[in-house]
Amino acid sequence: MKLLVLALNYAPELVGAGRYTSDMARWLAKAGHEVTVVCAQPYYPQWRIAPGFRQHYSESIEDGVRVIRCPLYVPKNPSGGRRMVHYVSFALSVVAPTLLMALRMRPDIVFTTAPSLIAAPVARLAALISGARSWLHVHDLEVDAAFATGLLHGSGLVARVAKRFEKVVIGSFDRVSSVSRPMCQRICAIGAPLERLVEFPNGIDIEAVRPLARPSSYCDRWKIGTPHIALYSGNIANKQGLEIVLQAARQLRDRSDLTFVICGNGPSRAALERLAADMPNLVFRDLQPEAELGELLGLATIHLLPQLAGAADLVLPSKLGNMLASGRPIVATVAPGTGIALEIEGCGLATPPGDATALADALERLIDDPALHARMSVAARRRAKQNWSREQILSRQLAEFDKLLGQGAANEAPVPAAAE
Repeated sequence: MKLLVLALNYAPELVGAGRYTSDMARWLAKAGHEVTVVCAQPYYPQWRIAPGFRQHYSESIEDGVRVIRCPLYVPKNPSGGRRMVHYVSFALSVVAPTLLMALRMRPDIVFTTAPSLIAAPVARLAALISGARSWLHVHDLEVDAAFATGLLHGSGLVARVAKRFEKVVIGSFDRVSSVSRPMCQRICAIGAPLERLVEFPNGIDIEAVRPLARPSSYCDRWKIGTPHIALYSGNIANKQGLEIVLQAARQLRDRSDLTFVICGNGPSRAALERLAADMPNLVFRDLQPEAELGELLGLATIHLLPQLAGAADLVLPSKLGNMLASGRPIVATVAPGTGIALEIEGCGLATPPGDATALADALERLIDDPALHARMSVAARRRAKQNWSREQILSRQLAEFDKLLGQGAANEAPVPAAAE
């Protein structure tokens, strides 16, 4: 099979959509398929071009994958308007290399991701001119997320155009997949036919992150002496709603047995650090190397997964799988019935978005009830094995690629993710 991938984010980015696309491309290349990726120069989550990369076009072979990197505008402060220019610059930058590669490579499938949905029509055109089938994988429902985080407002012209664009683009692909059942249901409501939808969470290497039977070495490295640690690790931006973690930490500042750790980078970090300047029970640390992921996640007594109200069904963070694999309970600020709430049921606690007191209470409940903590820890590891194995997920995805091409069960429709 020949696969042409158009994706905003790709390795060496360690978090977010780039990690999923990199894992998929490398896995398929290792299995003997021809894979070409057209992507941006790496910039996420720091929102600056990574060391060793430059703002120009480049082509290389990485782990058996041909990678074509394109320049784009990267704002230092990615506000709503600047973020839109960022996405548009990527869409314009990839037109020529994507279409040329489609003609040169004659792929069987053109695969693209959202973000960035603005670039998806380029992938659709590449499929049309090369006779390939088209596939859109949705990590984030960008338009809905823009409303949830305040980047879009009301029902004005821009909002109407954005919603119409989303509907038309999503409905134009031969297959559309997403990372959770509620997101697939939402995509179906937007306009993707049910029979074209499939569900694929972002898989993880189950063996790379395992429960630690000893204290994490990060306790010594970061000089953390408390027996309990509430850890957030990941991107630090608007949609995470990390202000609630600061509020909960302030409420629990008298607990001498608990430290809050926010580990990551992103556009909102500097503002959060200023707000937390007088809080000795909360520390910030930079994103850690991939090789240290198991050690880092083993630092947690409890993992934190804050989400803004209205955003919890618009994303299913890929970091959730690794949190579960570490064998630690999760406290997420999500409403009942959302994708995240369903995923952590039995191995974590869901508290209402925006309710810092409920978050603090949930943390205290898990710390003060060792039996509950132990049960949820075991359940978390079990859930990771059942639902998040990268090998199983990518094997299913390859089978769906074959179905789309008529090489597998040619007359079978995909099992719709939203059908229940």
